[in-house]
Amino acid sequence: MIPVIFGLAGLTLTDEERRFFSSVQPAGFILFGRNIADPEQVRALTEDLRAINGQPCLPILVDQEGGRVVRLKPPHWPAFPPAERFDRLYHQAPASAIAAARSNGLALALTLVDVGININCAPMLDVRQTSGHDIVGDRSFGSDAMQVAALGGAMLDGMAAGGAVGVVKHVPGHGRACCDSHHDLPTVDASPDQLLQDMAPFAALAGKARIAMTAHIVYRAWDKDSPATLSPTIISSVIRQQIGFSGLLLSDDIEMNALTGPVADRAKAAIAAGCDIVLHCSGDMAAMQAIAAALSPISQGTLDRLERARSGSLGSADPARLEQALAHRDALLALAA
Repeated sequence: MIPVIFGLAGLTLTDEERRFFSSVQPAGFILFGRNIADPEQVRALTEDLRAINGQPCLPILVDQEGGRVVRLKPPHWPAFPPAERFDRLYHQAPASAIAAARSNGLALALTLVDVGININCAPMLDVRQTSGHDIVGDRSFGSDAMQVAALGGAMLDGMAAGGAVGVVKHVPGHGRACCDSHHDLPTVDASPDQLLQDMAPFAALAGKARIAMTAHIVYRAWDKDSPATLSPTIISSVIRQQIGFSGLLLSDDIEMNALTGPVADRAKAAIAAGCDIVLHCSGDMAAMQAIAAALSPISQGTLDRLERARSGSLGSADPARLEQALAHRDALLALAA
């Protein structure tokens, strides 16, 4: 097994993908809209992926935050609201907002496990800043760090209850970034004291979250040259020590334009910096082959964290429970409509 999660090209595995994945044994897979048509097709695809290595709990990821970041969409799947809806309710009724976030997490998990997806790249724990880029915007649970932690923690609890594992992102915090790391490399000039606010939700949930995703952002207070994903200083001193996160550390997509250089070199640098697993989303075969050739087999420490992260994932589908969770969430969110 190698420490990478790969994307794939289409709705079914090609013969080339099947041979390649069987040979290199990636740590897991991530699905995007190009891989998703309807429930029957997604179930068949996830079953096919798991058959490659025979692991019932093989990590199969998706970005299903709600709002503008969803891969499973109506009419085949329920609509999920953006995080900002829970932020608005929290200002009126904090306990109701927390309960709504928990029910939303449960509904998300039940939706995903029904089609064989066991890891959701959510919740975002990025604290919204007025100066920050809209790439965060309504995806954030708010501008107060402890509110973000409370709502994000409730969402994690709900997903766990439904049999799916959440990925908190983007550690140590994306809220101050002035540009979108999909396109450019953001640089944050905030002081260490200011950055404590960004770190706070991750620190509050460090013992609850099993998986965290790094930010492709330069934080000059900690490392003037390297983004967090590629910075041994930030990963060791900030994420592992100050924040106290001891779970599985996953890079954001290493093909994002915030990073430069050959993709295989990016992958090696992220692992060398302290990421457990790199994420490569495009499904481009040439890039995947280069990454696989560059990476060493997964370390025992990473394998142990991976096993802990996915333990107990992939619960059972329950349509009645899903309907109840959605109804409970919507009734609470209506309080702030």
